[in-house]
Amino acid sequence: MVWVLVLLSFIVLSGNGMISEGAASRPRYVDVGAIFSLGTLHGEVTNIAMKAAEEDVNSDPSFLGGSKLRIMTYDAKRNGFLTIMGALQFMETDAVAIIGPQTSIMAHVLSHLANELSVPMLSFTALDPSLSALQFPFFVQTAPSDLFLMRAIAEMISYYGWSEVVALYNDDDNSRNGITALGDELEGRRCKISYKAVLPLDVVITSPREIIDELVKIQGMESRVIIVNTFPRTGRMIFEEAQKLGMMEKGYVWIATTWLTSLLDSVNPLPSKNAESLRGVLTLRIHTPNSRKKKDFVARWNKLSNGTVGLNVYGLYAYDTVWIIARAVKTLLDSGANISFSSDPKLTSMTGGGSLNLGALSIFDQGSQFLDYIVNTNMTGLTGQIHFLPDRSMIQPSYDIINVVDDGFRQIGYWSNHSGLSILPPESLYNKPSNRSSSNQHLNNVTWPGGTSVTPRGWVFPNNGRRLRIGVPDRASFKEFVSRVDGSNKVQGYAIDVFEAAVKLISYPVPHEFVLFGDGLKNPNFNEFVNNVTTGVFDAVVGDIAIVTKRTRIVDFTQPYIESGLVVVAPVTKLNDTPWAFLRPFTPPMWAVTAAFFLIVGSVIWILEHRINDEFRGPPRKQIVTILWFSFSTMFFAHRENTVSTLGRAVLLIWLFVVLIITSSYTASLTSILTVQQLNSPIRGVDTLISSSGRVGFQVGSYAENYMIDELNIARSRLVPLGSPKEYAAALQNGTVAAIVDERPYIDLFLSEFCGFAIRGQEFTRSGWGFAFPRDSPLAIDMSTAILGLSETGQLQKIHDKWLSRSNCSNLNGAESDEDSEQLKLRSFWGLFLVCGIACFIALFIYFFKIVRDFWRHSKPEEEATVPSPESSRSKTLQRFLAYFDEKEEETKRRLKRKRNDDLSLRPSRPV
Repeated sequence: MVWVLVLLSFIVLSGNGMISEGAASRPRYVDVGAIFSLGTLHGEVTNIAMKAAEEDVNSDPSFLGGSKLRIMTYDAKRNGFLTIMGALQFMETDAVAIIGPQTSIMAHVLSHLANELSVPMLSFTALDPSLSALQFPFFVQTAPSDLFLMRAIAEMISYYGWSEVVALYNDDDNSRNGITALGDELEGRRCKISYKAVLPLDVVITSPREIIDELVKIQGMESRVIIVNTFPRTGRMIFEEAQKLGMMEKGYVWIATTWLTSLLDSVNPLPSKNAESLRGVLTLRIHTPNSRKKKDFVARWNKLSNGTVGLNVYGLYAYDTVWIIARAVKTLLDSGANISFSSDPKLTSMTGGGSLNLGALSIFDQGSQFLDYIVNTNMTGLTGQIHFLPDRSMIQPSYDIINVVDDGFRQIGYWSNHSGLSILPPESLYNKPSNRSSSNQHLNNVTWPGGTSVTPRGWVFPNNGRRLRIGVPDRASFKEFVSRVDGSNKVQGYAIDVFEAAVKLISYPVPHEFVLFGDGLKNPNFNEFVNNVTTGVFDAVVGDIAIVTKRTRIVDFTQPYIESGLVVVAPVTKLNDTPWAFLRPFTPPMWAVTAAFFLIVGSVIWILEHRINDEFRGPPRKQIVTILWFSFSTMFFAHRENTVSTLGRAVLLIWLFVVLIITSSYTASLTSILTVQQLNSPIRGVDTLISSSGRVGFQVGSYAENYMIDELNIARSRLVPLGSPKEYAAALQNGTVAAIVDERPYIDLFLSEFCGFAIRGQEFTRSGWGFAFPRDSPLAIDMSTAILGLSETGQLQKIHDKWLSRSNCSNLNGAESDEDSEQLKLRSFWGLFLVCGIACFIALFIYFFKIVRDFWRHSKPEEEATVPSPESSRSKTLQRFLAYFDEKEEETKRRLKRKRNDDLSLRPSRPV
């Protein structure tokens, strides 16, 4: 951006710039700038490492073909203005690349200069995830982006089962954007940052006052997992003050980013007060695999540093960054390219006669080519394999996970982008398929703050253990579920006993007090009751609270402790006292079709057996009686195998199968009718309730009102609010309402006291009752586990029996049945009747085909003997067929035999 250059270049003095002529292809020196605050830990370590790399590159004159690499270090003194000055100075003196800056704030600013003047800028400390290669193509991160660091922390949080964390960081680009990336990673794992504690810039903090203020706020919060993303100087102060406030004790979890491992590696041993304040902290270090190169460099370090500072991972990356540049310079020179610089027309045109000499800032002519050589680097350095992916990220990012203990620190595992958390070095897993399943994630044991080895649950009750305010409805009816005790502030009931029993199963104390909601004169509105959790009036609410969709959007519910659902209750009368109860199992159409099929089957058997069976012959009256008797004595005749023909036997067996099924169903239905209370009511369920015009009662404060209006489209004018079981009974008895819609537990309790009513139809909603907590509350999860435990041990049922198992009615309740639901309808058996009908049809078809064929075969000779007129022929043929059909088969055979004998006797004998 030109405006950035104008703003920043006003300090450039005229006459100091020099543009190279490019006459020689092999310059004597190739200059590389480096901008660091040398008084900081990172600045001190990286300066030593870069000088060592410079010496190693230049130790072989042939490497650059006679040229030498020259690292020009500029001390920014932790000052942004001086950092800009240093960058401008290097761009004046024709540096081919700049190592740095040290912070992401300056990286964002100076990357605009690098883009404009085509000077690659390489940094291994400004690892802000937002420094995109698309926006800043000439800025290259030579260490893994903090995006991967935050991903590793997010996976650690998920691994230990924590759902909320507090982020403590400085208000600078690197820290802030890193925490933003952490929030994104946590969200994908159903976790979140519950609070962001922002501190001033590391460079401006002069006293711990701001740190103490934020720590005190954190101390009163629920989450006990704290992520510290800062710098060594601020980080030391944070942990010193946290120890003073008692925040390094049991129950806390502290995770520090890579700043802490840099401190541990470079300042070893730490001063005793620092070491004590860090016990139990988890931290991460960029992983660098062991190698001969790395081992040799570590051995050289004491000599290089004169023992003033220890080597940390950024020293290794500083060394490798110099070699990345050196190899790119070698490739550029070997390609035959000159290293040349030229004026930027945008800047020279802006001089305008002023005192600023902007023309001193020159463009690196081969900058784009040089950048390509840098990002195409493929080498093995002290940090391992160095290779950039297409998005400029480093290949195979990974981290060591460190636990600070009494005698220093120990490694508990690794994280890699390839396989997640592991106790094996990442390089041993790269040749295996990636496996990120939860069962494949492992870390060694941790010593947590306070010296415990038990993983902290990660949260406490807010405000330093203040007693939880548990809201309880002050009900006016159905007080078995929850009620005030004799006008006091004490409460009792089924829901209260379940809550207290569940609390006792939790492994930590849950101090609480019950606070009544409502006036006790009428049932409170439960939607308002639950909303008080979101507004902070209550820390949780306990009672007969239905888990419905609208409420789940604003609070978290526990596992249901009782099943529920809306049902319809209406007045009923008993139907058992009648001598015609045996007719009830079948509907009238079912009786009619069954009787018809008895006659049909009997008729079919008569047709099949009439010509061959004497029992089906005789006078018409006898044959009709035989058909009727045979139809209703199917089972008797079916077992007389010699009585009927094969076709008849087949039809009978199919009909017998149908009769057996219908009979067994009839028997079962009749048994149910005679043993179970049969109830009669015009209301048979929710469908008839919707289609009727009668008024419907509901309990005051229940969600049933809105459900009937919104979901069932029942007019509000039809709804009648009722406040107690007595009002339920009175309204149903005097006809004020045709039915009442309420939740099953209430109705069960109502029916146990008031007789003459019953549930009609099935539950038309499915839900349950639970306790409500704020969204993402870990206590809701623990309470759910406790409620499941109560259910598995039978204690939940015992509490239910204590409060809800009573009944004053010996009829209707629990043994009630709807007459229609017990009746066997024709549609349930039409398939059987169809099969039987098809069998009858097939048998008749085969029979008539056979008899017609035999008739024509036997009657043909008679027709040839006489030649009747056409009109009388058809009539006589029909008469002969009916006579043939009615004639017994044995008589037909005897007649035909006599005729054949007569024909033989009339033939003339052949002469001998």
